[in-house]
Amino acid sequence: MRKETLKTVKRVVIKIGSRVLTGGKDVIDHDFIRSLALDVAQFRRDGLEIVIVTSGAVAAGSKELGLVGRPGSIPQKQAAAAIGQSRLMQSYEAAFSQHRLKVAQILLTRDDLANRQRFLNARATMDMLLSCEVIPIINENDTVVVEEIKFGDNDNLSALVTNLIEANLLVIMTDIDGFYDSDPRLNPHARLIPLVKSVTREIELAAGSAVSSVGTGGMATKLAAAKKASQYGVPSIIINGCTPGTLTQALAGLEVGTFFLPVKGTLNRRKHWIAYTLRPNGKIFVDKGAVAVLSTEGRSLLPSGVSRVEGGFERGASVRLCGPDGMEFARGIVDYSHLEIEKILGHKSREIEAILGYRYGDEIIHRDNLVML
Repeated sequence: MRKETLKTVKRVVIKIGSRVLTGGKDVIDHDFIRSLALDVAQFRRDGLEIVIVTSGAVAAGSKELGLVGRPGSIPQKQAAAAIGQSRLMQSYEAAFSQHRLKVAQILLTRDDLANRQRFLNARATMDMLLSCEVIPIINENDTVVVEEIKFGDNDNLSALVTNLIEANLLVIMTDIDGFYDSDPRLNPHARLIPLVKSVTREIELAAGSAVSSVGTGGMATKLAAAKKASQYGVPSIIINGCTPGTLTQALAGLEVGTFFLPVKGTLNRRKHWIAYTLRPNGKIFVDKGAVAVLSTEGRSLLPSGVSRVEGGFERGASVRLCGPDGMEFARGIVDYSHLEIEKILGHKSREIEAILGYRYGDEIIHRDNLVML
């Protein structure tokens, strides 16, 4: 199944975790980067386009600041990233140049991808670099990032980049052999799961939320990244990046790590962007009838189905849609602000203009801007 799925792969996102890049220490493992460059050089000869999402900047800069473990404050983290990012790119450039490969640094924040125009600009830049046979090296811009505009972890970033560049495969390199039914560090009887057809709630609970001393993402964030990629129709593989040869074996379709199949009925690029890249600003609660219509008939959300609004947001914002039980079941981009919705909720669409004095349209959220989760 793996070999058949990977036959058509042309563009690959490779995410490298901090523990893989540093060997679990607080310095960059230059030998690993040289080994990676050797592998990527062969992938390029095989006709693959490679994009790398790298961690490690904060870990690389922490030692220079005299810090032990991860920085405890945002200013410390930003300072460590500012020092470490240049050292990280120097190592990549030196290793890849040995194989006549050029690399380019791209630093992103969530705002860069949440803004549709900047999203498209980033995509155009990536496409140009790849067409020039340059390998993009992507990291979160930790030097300036704050909580409101951060991706949270580079696992999440790698999934969003997969959507951004229309990649065919996401490979997540970590320091364990793949996804287990429980934490192998705590349970010696934990079982490696070689194939995941669908990320169920039971699988998510098994992932836990362990965070390493040099990284921000545990297995739960890697599983979430694989789930996001699968929603876009892209398979993922979680492998042990600390084991030599694993990356080459994974791309050859051999049974290493955990392979995640894409789901059926995948989201297009825009709806994936709405569901996973935009940060929701508020909630709209709808009645039972609206839940049924939206879920089964693919309709737009009309004001008559809205029961209440929570949080402040403007027209064009992303919001969560919740049913009578309070559970989120969809996300979408609103055509009216929270103040406007509070005035027209429960009313017919034909009454909007009489209530507000103007009308943008009949829908609170048009079906083209609505994603079922």
